[in-house]
Amino acid sequence: MAFERLVRFIPRRNISRPLIGQPVDGNIDVGKAVRNGEAVEVRVFSGNSILDPGSPTGETEVIDRILSPVSAEEVGTIRCIGLNYANHAKEANMKVPDVPMMFMKPATALADPWPVPTVIPRHTLKDDCADYEAELAIVIGKACKNVAAKEALDYVLGYTAANDVSSRASQIAQSQACYSKGFDGSCPLGPVLVSAAAMPDPSQFTIRGLKNGEVMQSSGLSDMIFGCAQLVSFLSQGTTLPAGTVILTGTPAGVGFGKKPPAYLHDKDEFVVELLPHVGSLYSVFEAEN
Repeated sequence: MAFERLVRFIPRRNISRPLIGQPVDGNIDVGKAVRNGEAVEVRVFSGNSILDPGSPTGETEVIDRILSPVSAEEVGTIRCIGLNYANHAKEANMKVPDVPMMFMKPATALADPWPVPTVIPRHTLKDDCADYEAELAIVIGKACKNVAAKEALDYVLGYTAANDVSSRASQIAQSQACYSKGFDGSCPLGPVLVSAAAMPDPSQFTIRGLKNGEVMQSSGLSDMIFGCAQLVSFLSQGTTLPAGTVILTGTPAGVGFGKKPPAYLHDKDEFVVELLPHVGSLYSVFEAEN
């Protein structure tokens, strides 16, 4: 069944399983509306997964809590791209890469949007270095391997927003980023998945990151070094990308460690990744690990 935007959610009515559906209001920012306590109505689909959403049931439910568009069981290993915006490379004082710089997050990093807290681990609290990274995420819709860039977007189910939460002290201390970015809950994802058909040119997205209401990051995807089609093609060389694979595509300039003084995340901070058009606002509220 074709769709424009899908949300995976827990309804207000007492139902024992997550639901999949399409917001009744095609223009509503689902994440912002739920954060503000509004009643967001969804036309429920018959399927249990965005990978196989089924068809409209004719029923409507109201969102109680937004879930990540994909489950941990579906996502497998999350592929991530570092240093993929020219201005971010500049603020990090690093050379623009010749090939995409990939690292991975485990499935245990996947997290739901607010009200589920995004936990800052103890080792990150000790160094006061929890950082945000507003990102566009690609979700693969059908398995692919060795695809050419010109065909790569044919395998994309859709796009959503992500926050690549990072422990900067650990990242700086190591030559790879898997440890510093792979802790539990370090990849909030959502609030909705917009279909690749509704957004045939992902370079038209704009992305912002807001910490406690202040704009910290703001960029068009035109600043990307490697575009979405290039990334899917690159990651598929010699490697099968199963349906459900999530690819984080990098973050623009404005991350916390690049500010003077650094603008790191602390207990009770709110961070919003805003991806427009269609996707809307991914809200995360941070909590210090006990």
